[in-house]
Amino acid sequence: MEATIQSRFTNQKLYKVPTVRCSATTGKAASVFFPNGLGSNRADWQSMCAIINSNSAGLIPYNSSSSSSGDNAKAPMINGHDTSATLDIVPVPKLPRPLSISDLSPAPMHGSELRVAYQGVPGAYSEAAAGKAYPKCDAIPCDQFEVAFQAVELWIADRAVLPVENSLGGSIHRNYDLLLRHRLHIVGEVQLPVHHCLLALPGVRKECLTRVMSHPQALAQCEHTLTSLGLNVAREAFDDTAGAAEYVATNGLRDTAAIASSRAAELYGLEVLADGIQDDSGNVTRFVMLAREPVVPRTDRPFKTSIVFAHNGEGTSVLFKVLAAFAFRDISLTKIESRPHRSQPIRLVDDADAGTAKHFEYMFYIDFQASLAEPRAQNALAEVQEYTSFLRVLGSYPMDMTPWSSSSSSTSASSSGSSS
Repeated sequence: MEATIQSRFTNQKLYKVPTVRCSATTGKAASVFFPNGLGSNRADWQSMCAIINSNSAGLIPYNSSSSSSGDNAKAPMINGHDTSATLDIVPVPKLPRPLSISDLSPAPMHGSELRVAYQGVPGAYSEAAAGKAYPKCDAIPCDQFEVAFQAVELWIADRAVLPVENSLGGSIHRNYDLLLRHRLHIVGEVQLPVHHCLLALPGVRKECLTRVMSHPQALAQCEHTLTSLGLNVAREAFDDTAGAAEYVATNGLRDTAAIASSRAAELYGLEVLADGIQDDSGNVTRFVMLAREPVVPRTDRPFKTSIVFAHNGEGTSVLFKVLAAFAFRDISLTKIESRPHRSQPIRLVDDADAGTAKHFEYMFYIDFQASLAEPRAQNALAEVQEYTSFLRVLGSYPMDMTPWSSSSSSTSASSSGSSS
């Protein structure tokens, strides 16, 4: 058998291996000599490999039926050579699957796999806003606004839904400052009607109450109603509305009530002593949806764009020029907000550090009704950039055009119950 194999390979003159010749000065491979007249270049070596492959093409097919008949089964033959005696098959390890474009694609806009961060505990109005913005999402409660920002930045969450203004209480300044500090993009907005309820432990009557707990804005929004109910109670501020309801239920406080949503009453086993106690039925909170990547601006539906800028110290005339850039192009502004300039809060009137009069430096936040895909919006921002020392687009996103009623917030909160 071995003689036959040696004879076949000897006749083909393929039984010798190439010889590497090293340089005497460098010690590196200077050339490769291929025996049996194959030459001394890589092309000849590849030709030799091709001849070997062509000889190996005459494999004797492996008979699977014979392998199951017993130990006398023969292994496949290559060029008449018994591979069971001479070939050592090295198993190929299972390597990890390379990343594909689907692994790097953004999360779906809707669906049960979308993780949405919000500030508060289950039952908060922010949870209801997250459920309205992304139905059937996986809502992630956060104890602070900044934690919600960080959850998206660290890929713990895909989106964040945070309040920025209320129709009665005004702007939530903390979130405006965080929008400038973090690099997230506004990708949408949602307006949620606020429907406050007075909650207490089962069996507690309103006459037995001595204290009411809730968020400071919720307490202010129900001040007149609480007085009209004849409640002589102390007001105590809490981090959020649903957190106050949870605190009353956990500690069994029978002399304390909480102002929160009806969903919070369901979650924490409280009774609704009074429904709809907000002073104004038009109490609406606007939330923004934040993501790591911006959305592509479009023109087939109403869009809103949010920007922030700082002027270069020329006084109020800069603000007038910025507003004129939008007015001349018939772009409506929906909001303008000023916040102190953190890095440079005060500016001297003159260049010499001798005067006593100083100006406060501000950052200006503006929302206007136009998409960045529109030429008029692009031209307006190009003109604004000429007058300002700093300009940043926070996002260009679809407007929330859904109609709402004073009782829709409780419905939204109930629909988002599965997401908590």
